[in-house]
Amino acid sequence: MRAVQVMEYGGPEVLTAVTLPDPVPGPGEVLIDVAHVDTLFVETQVRTGWGREYFPETPPYVPGGGVSGVVAGLGPGVPEEWLGRRVAAHVRGSYASRAVAAASALTVVPDALALLPAAALVHDGVTAAGLLELTAVAPGDRVLILGSSGGMGTLMVQLARSRGALVVGAARGAEKLALVEGLGADTTVDVSAADWPERARTALGGAADVVLDGVGGQLGATALTLAADGGRFSAHGAPSGTFATLDTEEASRRGIKLFGIADVQFPTAELRRLTSYAFEEAVAGRLQAVIGEVLGLERAAAAHAVIEGREVVGKVMLAV
Repeated sequence: MRAVQVMEYGGPEVLTAVTLPDPVPGPGEVLIDVAHVDTLFVETQVRTGWGREYFPETPPYVPGGGVSGVVAGLGPGVPEEWLGRRVAAHVRGSYASRAVAAASALTVVPDALALLPAAALVHDGVTAAGLLELTAVAPGDRVLILGSSGGMGTLMVQLARSRGALVVGAARGAEKLALVEGLGADTTVDVSAADWPERARTALGGAADVVLDGVGGQLGATALTLAADGGRFSAHGAPSGTFATLDTEEASRRGIKLFGIADVQFPTAELRRLTSYAFEEAVAGRLQAVIGEVLGLERAAAAHAVIEGREVVGKVMLAV
């Protein structure tokens, strides 16, 4: 099969197109002919050797974790009905033309949903939906979303609005702010402005009931000051280079419930439920995966460079 490997820790250039043996599905597994591969900012960080305490990958390895495609082969014990079905799945090592997944982990892609947006939702859609459940976003909640123009952020804007929340989207630059507004944010705040916290506080009417931090670093730490007493704060993103370092004593004193990256590591049954929910919302027209660029599998290095450059608005995807 065609695949891309990280040959050593480093820049995008360490991503190398290779030919590997086709994987063989074991008992309870299927073989997927991959159509589209999801890409995430965190994959560019792991490629450099960052975050090994969270993502213990050692070169050479095939990166990636989400695909959509068609079931092309069955392992022992898998019902024949799976053969030929359009599916999405979380897999380990998805930058490849074929992948193996447990049948129990597959989510059927509805006929009304193309395989490209299905792959774009297989990770970000799940995490976004799961975070809104974890933080119990409800009608009337004031929600601040950091990184609101990213793959996951754009989905959280839409899902929070559909729950009846007031949404303030924080992003950088006019083009990204316009995108977030178009997706339904009530107000946007440019974090490149020195007084962005004051602008956000005004837009929120004083404080946020829920803060969804997909950026981390100093921006995330500053956002804790914008959370209301008794609020909820999710520090799940680190494209700034680190997860937000939060003052846990202050949070405890103010009754703020904190969530982190470990809280979005869902078991298989939850992954399937949340994936199905994201697909249903997409089919109903209430959830749009924003895809900025699609590159061929062998151009994974270029895809990583585009992601790191932060110039493309929306997700970067790979087509096989």
